[in-house]
Amino acid sequence: MLPIIEDTLGGLSRNYYFRQLIFGIGLSALTYFAVTQGIPDSVPFGVFPLLVLNALLYPYSRFVYEQIIGFVMGNNVFYLPLIIMLPVKLFTMTMCWGWAVFLAPVGLVYLYFHHRKARRQVP
Repeated sequence: MLPIIEDTLGGLSRNYYFRQLIFGIGLSALTYFAVTQGIPDSVPFGVFPLLVLNALLYPYSRFVYEQIIGFVMGNNVFYLPLIIMLPVKLFTMTMCWGWAVFLAPVGLVYLYFHHRKARRQVP
């Protein structure tokens, strides 16, 4: 595989990528279902490719979000009731999915430089 592709698209662990990909596909499926229920047989042409693109880029946008939250929160842990955390989690997942086209390139660039630097340090 080309080093640039390996460092960017292959930069996440398989478990993490496929777990997040399943969530991305689920959010895309829910969005498609919601769009097609309102007006049958009149889904705009660009909707389906955007849903697929968001599903594929969601793991990288979620990675960016988790890196930012990890930086801000540090090693702090908050224990909150599930009734509060589930809506917050769904909100952040939806935002990461919706903004995947814009957030994922940041994650891909970060992964590229991170893996490139790590490869240079290996003797």
